[in-house]
Amino acid sequence: MSRLLVTGSSGLIGSEVVVHFAALGWEVHGVDSNQRAVFFGPGGDTRWNQQRLERTVRGFTHHELDVRDREGVDALVKGLHPDAVVHAAAQPSHDRAAAIPFDDFDTNAVGTLNLLEAVRRHATGAPFVHFSTNKVYGDAPNRLALVERETRWDYADAADANGIAEDFTIDQSTHSLFGASKVAADVLVQEYGRYFGMQTCALRGGCLTGPSHSGVELHGFLSYLVRCNVEGRTYRVFGYKGKQVRDNIHSRDVARFAEAFIAAPRSGEVYNLGGGKENACSILEAFRLVEARTARPMAHEYDEKHRVGDHICYYSDLRKMRAHYPGWSITIPLEAIFDEIVDAWRDRLS
Repeated sequence: MSRLLVTGSSGLIGSEVVVHFAALGWEVHGVDSNQRAVFFGPGGDTRWNQQRLERTVRGFTHHELDVRDREGVDALVKGLHPDAVVHAAAQPSHDRAAAIPFDDFDTNAVGTLNLLEAVRRHATGAPFVHFSTNKVYGDAPNRLALVERETRWDYADAADANGIAEDFTIDQSTHSLFGASKVAADVLVQEYGRYFGMQTCALRGGCLTGPSHSGVELHGFLSYLVRCNVEGRTYRVFGYKGKQVRDNIHSRDVARFAEAFIAAPRSGEVYNLGGGKENACSILEAFRLVEARTARPMAHEYDEKHRVGDHICYYSDLRKMRAHYPGWSITIPLEAIFDEIVDAWRDRLS
């Protein structure tokens, strides 16, 4: 039986990967220490998801371990000798990073280095899938010519119609401290692939979402927006008239790409992983989509100050992914994503 190690296994992506690979017959080991609750408070707590996995997923073992624990990570990888690794553990908020810069860098950059080095020493042939972020591009996408439409911003130049590709610059832009720590991790993943010949990829995610997300204001845009509507909370919009655009990809499609890469790995690759243009929406458009499902008006307030390094319009160019892995595609459309997240929050809060 093949053995998979998943970090951040109680989070949205990690838990989806756990379920997906367990269903394929893998023995799955998860690493998580519920740091999301430390970073974001009770709203970010993921123990419920850990308990769900332990209760329902056959062949899953939870390991209470922080990726910053270098000796612990090394010992675990040495003992397990995994056949593949999916690294989803992170401090994921560019706003929160400014208040906890050492925790942010130690988790995102040093934690990734700890895991890469342990895999190089003890499981060097194992494909290594790392969840990076589109924040590695900083706010450079905002330099592209944009056009303002009734409910969203969009790219003005036809050359940008497919979205942001992997050769877009990551230099001379404002990343936030979170973006900087993720750049460090992203480049390390590439370097271990190229320098040591390991099979690695960095997935530069857009809005990765789904019903298992513990969305909070500082991370988890779509999940948190839906939760606010279901609970009758007021959602705060930060700048850009609420017309800022994000592409949304369901966590199941994310797990499917991890499977595709592990089955046919490459060395030191980067991919922009998001929903693409078809699954993109603005905040204003997201309001309409959730209101149509709950029949509850979206209470919101507007803050003219946008978040530092925030994108005005961002959606992923998926052509490289599709060229390298033609068997993979987006299978869950935007409206179905909303259906699942609304149902999940209703069930969780009932």
